[in-house]
Amino acid sequence: MEGLPTTTKGDKRWRSKNLQTSKPSLLMAFFSCIAWLYVAGRLWQDAENRTLLANLLKKNMEQRPKVLTVEDKLMVLGCKDLEKRIVEAEMDLTLAKSQGYLKNQLRQSESFSEKKLLAVIGVYTGFGSYLKRQTSRGSWMPRGDALKKLEERGVVVRFVIGRSANRGDSLDRHIDEENHRTKDFFILEGHEEAQEELPKKVKFFFSTAVQNWDAEFYVKVNDNIDIDLEGLIGLLEHRRGQDSAYVGCMKSGEVVSEEGKDWYEPDWWKFGDEKSYFQHASGSLFILSKNLAQYINVNSASLKTYAYDDTSVGSWMMGVKATYIDDNRLCCGSIKQDKVCSLA
Repeated sequence: MEGLPTTTKGDKRWRSKNLQTSKPSLLMAFFSCIAWLYVAGRLWQDAENRTLLANLLKKNMEQRPKVLTVEDKLMVLGCKDLEKRIVEAEMDLTLAKSQGYLKNQLRQSESFSEKKLLAVIGVYTGFGSYLKRQTSRGSWMPRGDALKKLEERGVVVRFVIGRSANRGDSLDRHIDEENHRTKDFFILEGHEEAQEELPKKVKFFFSTAVQNWDAEFYVKVNDNIDIDLEGLIGLLEHRRGQDSAYVGCMKSGEVVSEEGKDWYEPDWWKFGDEKSYFQHASGSLFILSKNLAQYINVNSASLKTYAYDDTSVGSWMMGVKATYIDDNRLCCGSIKQDKVCSLA
């Protein structure tokens, strides 16, 4: 009996304690393995994703067009300084174009006129203004051969009109037939003729006229006034060679903010508490030099129009170094003395 091993109570407690402590260790080891496998799987998946994205990016770059837009270049480079220089270059280009450096326009104008004209006079008219046109033809506006001789002197005069909202309808056909007889229209093919579209019409007129004729001045005239044509030509001759000239009967008046009233201005709130228009030439007759007409042509897409054509042009002139010339002879009233124009 002495040789048999004996187990004391203390040994039993030690063994049971070891068994109890080994179970959490096994669980921890098991969860550690699972966590390791999860992390390894994620790392492997991320590596696969990166490889896939890299292949897609490479393939996409190969398919991208060789000519990138300015926005694409700025996105790639992330360079604000470059963006600033590009904007400045575009502004310089716009300024150069507005000052007459438009090769395409010069080539177009040469096809219409071998020599530089003194002026292009556009007489605004509408579909329902046949009697007014006849009155003008019978008073101050030359017809037939006399119109051609005037052009030989360097002055082009045309009635300016757009197209009907229903292209090719009776309104358009009547104008085409009248023009076939008289050959004194300047038809704005891209403009819809309507009373509410007059501010846009002035952009179309100056933009299209400066592309079609190379002249020193471009004149807008309403068809409800009489013109002393020789007096107007003399005035223009006196101003020959003057750049940035904005000539007219200058005025400034109240901005009408009540809808339904005459001369209502929908954008009245933009003119401040005083609600007064800036200085601008009256819409009956005003003159722009060539570089100002070119400025309108170059920037026509971004120029804001107001309710009326004269205030719209006045707002555009505020953005450039225009020379305002207030000429009382262009204030078309009922008194004809010392006036170039008068109410018909």
